[in-house]
Amino acid sequence: MKRLLILALLCTACAENDPSTTVDEDEVNYTFEDGFETSGNELSELFPNDDSRWTNIQQVDPDNGNNEINLESSTVLAGSSSLRIYAEASNNILSKADIEKGGFSAPEGSTIKITANFYIASTANIENLLLIDLECCSCWDPEVPDNQCPGIRLMMKENDFLSIERGKILGSTIVQSAVAFPRNVWVNVVWELALSSDNNGMNKLYINGQEVISESGMNMPNADLFRAEFAKNGIDFELQVPLYYERFQIGATANPTQDDIELFIDDVKLEIK
Repeated sequence: MKRLLILALLCTACAENDPSTTVDEDEVNYTFEDGFETSGNELSELFPNDDSRWTNIQQVDPDNGNNEINLESSTVLAGSSSLRIYAEASNNILSKADIEKGGFSAPEGSTIKITANFYIASTANIENLLLIDLECCSCWDPEVPDNQCPGIRLMMKENDFLSIERGKILGSTIVQSAVAFPRNVWVNVVWELALSSDNNGMNKLYINGQEVISESGMNMPNADLFRAEFAKNGIDFELQVPLYYERFQIGATANPTQDDIELFIDDVKLEIK
């Protein structure tokens, strides 16, 4: 029963929240940026032992498939290389191909800004393709198995409208219909969040400099919502505190579509204030 509920949380979608949202600026101020430049054009150069660049690769191949993550020199925004992601269509296994940055802390009350440039080299249907995940694995109740790392994501909706998906924090998707995501050109995406587990949060999304989403609402897990959801199946669940995001994934963090998708990423920046 626990597994069924947890899977439901993942598809549809802590101890008590700290009542204070005051943030120590000296502890929070953080900037990470990467243009995927290397000396030898080797992917391994993005993952040094000191974790000063990226920290992990997530590659889940579909049955009989072979996803790819590599550096590319022919399709670049700036410099000599970009990150190439090739994610085959999903079947009974959800296809994933992305890289991860961990080791930071974006607590409730802080503002996080993610800037990235994408080149989607496809005209196929990309509805439900996920490009960025922001997660807090540390907030999951250690007494409940199968940590699902709650968080929020950037997801393509119908007609190529990039939107903010909040299912993993038991919220609705914040959709927009102002700008369809261009194909086969470089597209600048800026995602800015004033982090809150209640409606005091702010969610903004820009595509090529145009604001397409500016909406208040929660963007972090809410202890009361999680407690109530798990209680429906007789499970005690407490979000852990302090509450903060500590993991950022970019690429095809999930490709549930029926088409193979190739995309490129360049000049990524993560800022926390």
